[in-house]
Amino acid sequence: MSIKYFPFFSHNAIRYLDNAATTHKPQSVIDAVSHFYSHENASVHRGIYTLAEHATAHFERVRTQVAHFIGAKAHEIVVTKGATESINMIAQSWAAHNLVEGDEIVITELEHHANYLPWQRLAQTHNLILTIVPAMARGMSIDALKRAITQKTKLVAVTHCSHVLGCYLDIADIVSAAHAVGARVLVDAAQSVGHKKIDVQQLGCDFLVFSGHKMLAPTGVGIAYITEAVHSQLFPYQLGGGMVGAVEKDTTTYRPMPYMLEAGTPPIASVMGLGAAIEFINNNVDFDNLHKHEALLCARLIDGLATISGVTIFGDQDQLKQSGHIVSFTVQDIHAHDVAAYLDRFSIAVRAGNHCAQPLHNALGINGSVRVSFYMYNTIEDVDALLAALQKLCA
Repeated sequence: MSIKYFPFFSHNAIRYLDNAATTHKPQSVIDAVSHFYSHENASVHRGIYTLAEHATAHFERVRTQVAHFIGAKAHEIVVTKGATESINMIAQSWAAHNLVEGDEIVITELEHHANYLPWQRLAQTHNLILTIVPAMARGMSIDALKRAITQKTKLVAVTHCSHVLGCYLDIADIVSAAHAVGARVLVDAAQSVGHKKIDVQQLGCDFLVFSGHKMLAPTGVGIAYITEAVHSQLFPYQLGGGMVGAVEKDTTTYRPMPYMLEAGTPPIASVMGLGAAIEFINNNVDFDNLHKHEALLCARLIDGLATISGVTIFGDQDQLKQSGHIVSFTVQDIHAHDVAAYLDRFSIAVRAGNHCAQPLHNALGINGSVRVSFYMYNTIEDVDALLAALQKLCA
């Protein structure tokens, strides 16, 4: 994918390898946000005048776009600020009202803090059992995860792709095991939805969340897919305008899904940008080709790192060479932050630290790692420049 679509690179001479944190935006996405503010700016769902009705229609078209993009129904798509809010919303609107003392939530050590802390707190406040399946340096044993699911399990909350180790989990297999005991499954797809075709019907999950800004869209917008089968079990997450049917002195009725969970004014311009991002992906990205391109970059990086003394690579290297877009590593006797600061001298941007995954880094026995994450606009030259800089650092 040519960088010509992405104006950021016209203004910045940088090798950007931090796409797991956020991605750059094609001109069409930037234009969509600008066009909304310049030509369409009005609040949605409430105004009777033409401009507001036009904005509402556009907003709802994007909801339908998202639904088609992941194989869902429009009323199963809830607009949020991002994956973090989506998970917290599901924890408070569904889990807090449907799980009782002694019920079990299963998560893994791979999880981002956003898919760890809400369940930790809920377990503490509701006397639930929180089972954390250990991870390994190569990734996660699906068999170990399935063995952790018991008759007490009511929710399994797992990442689709680890934002540190880069490994994908077999969600359909996990869903099958969870549904066999009557448990629901939440999938954190923040690191997968922009890199491979997602179909919630094939996955079979009950909840799926992601953030727009990790798939070319603006910041401040995310999605929670909530299967229609649990809509009757949901309670409002926040209270306010837009989610009520009728408010009387002592009683209130709520609008049907998805509006019941969308209190207040949504991030309208960012939603328009999300629609433009999906359109860009649909028109320009073949996921099979993207998959091959990112895996090629991972293979080049892994093979190069293997020649540098003192470098330890985490994750299943064979899997990453076949299907990865994230590679994490450490350099002996050099803190990850210092590695990143050194690379910045060469205008190379990587992530360093615990990546909001302290339990995983503790399990691996390290205090941080360097993470390289690729996307459609990265090149072999980016990888070679990174390797050359690291060779100088470790010489």
